[in-house]
Amino acid sequence: MRPRPGSVNADRGGAVHYGTLSLPARLLLLAWNGERKKFTGGPDLHLVIRAGALAELAQRGVIVETDGIVTPVTGARTGDTVLDALAELIEESRPRKWRGWMTHRSGNTLNEVRDQLTAHGYLRLERRRVLGIFPVRHWELERAGYAEALQAEAGMVLRGPRSITEVSESEAALVMCAATGKVRPFVTGKDRRRYKDRLTELTDRGGGASLEVTQQMRALRKALASAITAAETARSSSGGDGGGGD
Repeated sequence: MRPRPGSVNADRGGAVHYGTLSLPARLLLLAWNGERKKFTGGPDLHLVIRAGALAELAQRGVIVETDGIVTPVTGARTGDTVLDALAELIEESRPRKWRGWMTHRSGNTLNEVRDQLTAHGYLRLERRRVLGIFPVRHWELERAGYAEALQAEAGMVLRGPRSITEVSESEAALVMCAATGKVRPFVTGKDRRRYKDRLTELTDRGGGASLEVTQQMRALRKALASAITAAETARSSSGGDGGGGD
């Protein structure tokens, strides 16, 4: 039996509901590589996570776009610590466009998502030392069944057979951000080319019935794609492979 929209059956822990975790938290779980037993979301994962947080804030009406500038709704909050930290940062900072908020201190949001998922038992933090000297933090996934089920459901959103009308706004934004941000292993370059039109439809679906939010989703997707391209160009010119991934 096909799972109903918004939930899947995990191999451990029963039903998985999209509403139980924020969009940026689910984006991080999409970066889990079950075969390699590690997160392989790519060097720009921090940009994708920030994009997911911005998308959810827009969908919830906590931020709006005014003349191309991301504008906070003063005092509006979600109750989620990661999302509210970003809402407060936007309130307290100078005005920026979508791409500006995609990159400004975006590593903070990734770290906050990791800490949140660790606190709720989805991740396990391990402290290690590189060369026996330099301390580093490493995260292991505790709920592999949840991540695998989430990836399977998101895959149906991207590749079908789910119709666009069956996809929730949150699911649409999740897949749009993951695909635009090239999150591995969830999406490949072949997927992005093959499902280009589907991704356009999902972007608009992320705005629901609101033309204003739909336009924000389009602008956000464009900003994320631009930020990813700029990061890739910078790495190529420097010969590096750095970034804000795992």
